[in-house]
Formats: sequence, structure tokens, C-alpha cells
Amino acid sequence: MSILTSAVQYILDLGASAMLPVILTIFGMILGQGFVKSFRAGVTVGVGFIGINLVIGLIGQYAGAAAQAMVDRLNLNLNVLDVGWPVGAAITWATPVAVIMIPMLFIVNMVMLAFNWTKTMDVDIWNYWHLIFAGAVIYYATGSLALCFLCALIHAVVTFKLADWTAPAVGHFLGLPGVNLPHAETVAWAPVCYTLNMIWDKIPGLNKVDLDGDKLKEKLGFLGEPMFLGLILGLVFGVLGGYDSKAVINTGINMAAVLVILPRMVSLLMEGLMPLSEGAREFIQKKFPGKEVYIGLDAAVATGHPTVVTVSLIMIPITVALAVILPYNRLLPYADIAVLPFTVIWAVVASRGNIVRSVLNSSIMMCAILFIATNLAEATTTMGHAVGFAFPEGATQISGIDMSCHILVWVFAKLCDPSNMPLLIAGAVVAVAYFGMWYIARNEVKRQVEETPAA
Repeated sequence: MSILTSAVQYILDLGASAMLPVILTIFGMILGQGFVKSFRAGVTVGVGFIGINLVIGLIGQYAGAAAQAMVDRLNLNLNVLDVGWPVGAAITWATPVAVIMIPMLFIVNMVMLAFNWTKTMDVDIWNYWHLIFAGAVIYYATGSLALCFLCALIHAVVTFKLADWTAPAVGHFLGLPGVNLPHAETVAWAPVCYTLNMIWDKIPGLNKVDLDGDKLKEKLGFLGEPMFLGLILGLVFGVLGGYDSKAVINTGINMAAVLVILPRMVSLLMEGLMPLSEGAREFIQKKFPGKEVYIGLDAAVATGHPTVVTVSLIMIPITVALAVILPYNRLLPYADIAVLPFTVIWAVVASRGNIVRSVLNSSIMMCAILFIATNLAEATTTMGHAVGFAFPEGATQISGIDMSCHILVWVFAKLCDPSNMPLLIAGAVVAVAYFGMWYIARNEVKRQVEETPAA
């Protein structure tokens, strides 16, 4: 077991940008694409992910720092530290259940594919940590391996089914054919956002507002172009953060760069993925005639959509404001400000790029995320202590926006804790409401794809 653990840990320590080229090269060769073509595609994908991460890092470095400065200026007492998704992933991978769950989750995916229970072939092994996180939280909360594995498996099955359901929108609206996004903390919000969009359709006045990126550009002229929108938002962040003129200008220019470079990095990534996606389709059609399979990828491939980037930048000051005014919140948004492009994906897609609806969806989501972050802070802190995470000086509890995007993790945690009956009942109510929303909105993806021109 120690050799297996060391081998798995070595691969995981490579990180997503280095691990994916290895996996995709092997995957491409299995599909009959040959070494050179598979290797070229894998390395191209790795380079694309590095580019995406570098650009998203700018959001944390500049917009995240401005958000921190705003909080400091207001002298707020938010004592749960947002340590960011890299820490959440590292803590999850360090738990003793991780090495067991990696092959287990992969086998579950293959079995579901074989029996036509899913169309998702999830090659995004790195982001299995989101699925494992569900089990790890339950393991440290209850000490039960059985409950740990059960919750992780349920989380995986639901995620694969959500990815199946939303795949047509990924191809149609995001322009990523043959791909879906079994990224647990993003696709989990699709039922909520599609249901909210159905509600906005019923509200007089609001249902007439249709402001997408093209209309915004038309109304604002050159100021509506993504580059200038990023510049304006960056300048506003700098001013709100109390920066001097040089820092304000630097923040503006870097946010302009985000809106220009990020879509180009996603295009580079897709350049590498397309040969593998086509090869997968050919392979499946040859081996399993008539079977449709989607390649499951990191939601990073969707973060370059112009409206996704624009809405994520708009959500930065809104997220800070919500953290300040919500009476139950104790999370200080900081490190995970950079993941807002991931967080808002389905808020944007469900509203078909309508910026007003996207911001409304994202704001409601963020209220729930901040609640989960505060409520699960004790559990994530316990995990951190258990694996020996070095807490920053002065930090008593840790959490994060990304870790708190997992609706079902919170539900599992409440349902597995009979000592707190009010929250157990709340967990049951949320579970029923969640799957009720999914049922209500079950035909929305198909309807929107049929009614909306392709990207």
C-alpha cells in the first residue's frame, strides 16, 4: 500500500497542469491517436491550463488584494479565513481516504458508462478532490468509513448526472462540443440557476431586460468591449481599496488584461482537446455503435467566456459587500476571490448570457455559499488540523468560497449529525428542495438549446 500511495501521491503532486498532459497522452494513445498526436494535444492542454491559471492568478493578486484592502479599511471582524482552493485541495489529498477513493471513483465512472447510466467520461482526475472532499468531511465528522465512501459515491453519481444534463448547454452556449463539466462545485449550482431563470421569466419588467455582452458593447461603444470593461472595473476596485494613483492604474490594466488574455488561453486549451474529443467519439462509435460520450473536463475551459469573466469581476465587490452585511457570515473573502469565474459559470449559462440575470443568480448563490462557508468552518478546520496544515498566524478557523460551493457536502454533513436536530431537518429540507428544483428545471437545458442560436 505504501508503494501505491507514493506512486499516486507523486502523480498528484505534479498538479493539474502537468498531470493532465500525462493522462491525456495515455488516453489519446488508447483511442488510437498515436503518440505524437496525443503528446502534442496533451502538452497543448497543459500549456493552456498554465495560461488560464496565470491569468486567474492576476484576479487574486489585484482584485483579491483590493477586496482585502476594502475589508481592512472597514475594520471588519470576520474571523474565518478564506484560505483558497489550493489549500482545500491539499488538505483533501492529504486525508487517509483519498488514495482509496481515487480508483474507486474512477471505477464507478467506468461502470456507469458501461451500463449507460452516464455519458460522462471524466478524465479530470485532479478535480476528483472535489468528490473526495465530500467523503473526507463526513469521515472527520463521524469517523465512519462506510458513511464517508457512501457520501463520496453519491456525490460522484449526482455530479456525473448533472454533467450529462448540462452537456448540451456546454456545447451550444459555451461553444465546447463533445465536452461537459463534471466539476462538482460548479455544476452543482445548475439546477438552482435554471430554476431562478424560470422565476425571472415570470417577473414583469425583469423578464423584458435582456442585456448580454453584445448589447452592452452596443450601448457603451468601445467602453463595452471586454478590455475596457476590465479596465473600468479594475480602476473602481483600486479606488474602493483606497489605493494611490499608481496602484489604481496597475489594478485597472491588469483587470483589462484578464478579460483579453483569458479567452485566448481557453482557445489554446481547446486546440489541444479537440483531437482527443474527436478521437474519443470515433473510438466509442467503433466499439459501442450509437453510444454518445462526453469528455468530462475542468470547468476552467468555460472561464474564458466573455460574459463569465465580466460577471465574475462585477461579483467581486458584491461578494465583499455580502460578506459585510449578512448577519450570519464570518468568512473573510480573500484567496478564493480568484475562483469567481468558476463560481458564476452556471449563473451565466442558465440566463443565456443575460448580465442582469447572471448577477442576480450569482448574488443569491453567494449568500448560500457564505452561509455554508461559515457553517462548515469547524469541519474544514478539523480536517486541516488532522492532516497537519500550518495555519496562518492569527487564524483560528479556515474555510473558503470554493470549498463552500458544494451544496451536497453541506447536506451530507447535516444529515449525518443527529445531535443537531434543527440542522438535520434543514439538511433534509434543502435536499428535497434541491432535487425538486432539478426536477422542475429538467427540460430547461433542452428548451434553451432549441430556442437560442449556437455560440
